[in-house]
Amino acid sequence: MVFRGTVTDAPDFDPVVDAEALYNAMKGIGSDKEAILDLVTSRSNAQRQEVIAAYKCSFGKDLIEDLKYELTGKFERLIVSLMRTSAYHDAKEIHDAVKGAGTNERCLIEVMASRNNRETHEMVAAYKDAYGRDIEEDIIADTSGHFKKMLIVLLQGSRDESGVVDADLVEQDAQDLYAAGEEQWGTDEAKFIMILGNRSVTHLHMVFDAYEKIAEIPIEDSIKHELSGDFERLMLAVVHCIRSVPMFYAKRLYKSMKGLGTTDNTLIRIMISRSEIDMLDIRECFRLLYEKSLYNMIKDDTSGDYKRTLLNLCGGDDDLAGEFFPEAAQIAYKMWETSAMTKVQLRPSVRAAPSFDAAADAQALRKAMKGFGTDEDAIIDIVAQRSNAQRQEIRQTYKSLLGRDLMKDLKSELSKNLERLIIGLMFNPAEFDAKMMKKAMEGAGTDEHALVEILVTRSNEQILAMNAAYQHAYKKSTEEAINSDTSGHFCRILVSLTQGAREEGPADEERAEADAQELADACNADSDDMEIKFMSILCTRSFPHLRRVFQEFVRYSNKDIEQIIKKDMSGDVKNAFYAIVRSVKNQPSYFADRLYKAMKGLGTDDRALIRIMVSRSEIDLFNIRKEFKETHDVSLHEFIQVETMIGDTSGDYRKTLLMLCGGED
Repeated sequence: MVFRGTVTDAPDFDPVVDAEALYNAMKGIGSDKEAILDLVTSRSNAQRQEVIAAYKCSFGKDLIEDLKYELTGKFERLIVSLMRTSAYHDAKEIHDAVKGAGTNERCLIEVMASRNNRETHEMVAAYKDAYGRDIEEDIIADTSGHFKKMLIVLLQGSRDESGVVDADLVEQDAQDLYAAGEEQWGTDEAKFIMILGNRSVTHLHMVFDAYEKIAEIPIEDSIKHELSGDFERLMLAVVHCIRSVPMFYAKRLYKSMKGLGTTDNTLIRIMISRSEIDMLDIRECFRLLYEKSLYNMIKDDTSGDYKRTLLNLCGGDDDLAGEFFPEAAQIAYKMWETSAMTKVQLRPSVRAAPSFDAAADAQALRKAMKGFGTDEDAIIDIVAQRSNAQRQEIRQTYKSLLGRDLMKDLKSELSKNLERLIIGLMFNPAEFDAKMMKKAMEGAGTDEHALVEILVTRSNEQILAMNAAYQHAYKKSTEEAINSDTSGHFCRILVSLTQGAREEGPADEERAEADAQELADACNADSDDMEIKFMSILCTRSFPHLRRVFQEFVRYSNKDIEQIIKKDMSGDVKNAFYAIVRSVKNQPSYFADRLYKAMKGLGTDDRALIRIMVSRSEIDLFNIRKEFKETHDVSLHEFIQVETMIGDTSGDYRKTLLMLCGGED
């Protein structure tokens, strides 16, 4: 095994000198925390064990106990954990996860899914030595069901590591997994446990590929459909670790720092356990997945000596890096290949109401608005639970039955964000997009992010319909408006997208390779030529074709297209190209990220929140919800509840958003 850690053996190491330096850093009033963290993070774990022994020989004291006494809080937990051997650190994490009233299932899942046979055996022995108890008995006493069974299988440390693959068994396992889940009513969990808990990593890679050909969906999607709760999370973690342990940890690290607060125990556990194994690869995977480097994420999310120690373990800022390490390049290539192969079934959160009666709804809406006061609940219950086509029928029926304009009545009765949201729902999609484009360009400033989001994510048909609606409503073409409100290459990108002329259809393999080579060559040109070449390909080729182009780009350049855009471009041009790449890779994930940014930070960007919730509710909001939960470890439903409380005194705006969201994940 090739170790690609950020912490290695220190040269010219002398444990006695180090022991004395640590003793001096802790004696007297106060302690020299900087000296402690610099020394501890620049020694390998094996060297730290020598320092512990030398400290006891020289001073007759226990180094770990002295560190516990001198340090406090998260910094103390981090430094003390670094002083334990890997096996004893894992043992303590498992012990802490199962002791007391509650169980930390996520810790159990992370540790058990990611350790190899040797690491598991050493952890079991360390647990027995440290606590005088049997780890298997403690896990059995604290867990249940299929979750418990899979943990016990993994605890045996008996996964096949021979490297020998039987092609017939690969096909048989793929068929057995399909028969155990997707093919039948109910699930044969034992079959999933037996295969995923025992087969070799190489074998399972081939099983997953064979399974996808049979089921036409990745094994992960089947697990999400067939299993539930902690057992589902454990099996997904096993699959993710089979595919790529560094990628698994990159996602875990992101979740530990993103969302509602930092999960410091997870952050500490991963940074320590992987610092000498594969932290360089984790950093690369993190760079692939997210908009900032792991280094900068830690820098922004932590503070003080705790932050300095974590940054030392991280070892460097990949936002300054260029080419991939070989392993990361292979992962990037595989990611684009998976993106190209995966067939995503788009699922809305709002559907047509059964037993629909446009006249009854029109009368109910009028009743809710006439007289003194407004029945907002009645309005919300109707508007948020009808499809857009049904809302258009209600608009027409309202005018023909009552001789009144429903939109005007709603505007006069509602206010603020609730009014904007309800009115947005009452527009047809083309009218709504046109209105959002107009709003993005009116007034003193321009909302470039909104322009990009709309034009990048709409189909040719939707863009052409929006153009017609814009011309009808504002007596001006969308292109004219963009030309008058933006400039330079950014303007040219938007105008190109506004034509609604993106190619459609599958990838052309030969042309994809040529396009990838042209993009790679453009990276060596000056910025103007580079941006023009990127525009000529990214704004015109079909999404399936671009997936293949971006995959081949990794092969030609040893770089990822996203990183090139972030590193070599700037401003609105960078944001536009980046949005295209993110949408090509995974459009629901792109929208999940946009929703997160709309609600997180100083104040909510309600216009962006409304725009996405309205425009995606009948297309793929269910998929967006799943991506949101997967990325941020909190459901979109819960996030809306928490983040929209401020400024929404009535709760009607929040209630409508939650109805559009469609449920808790």
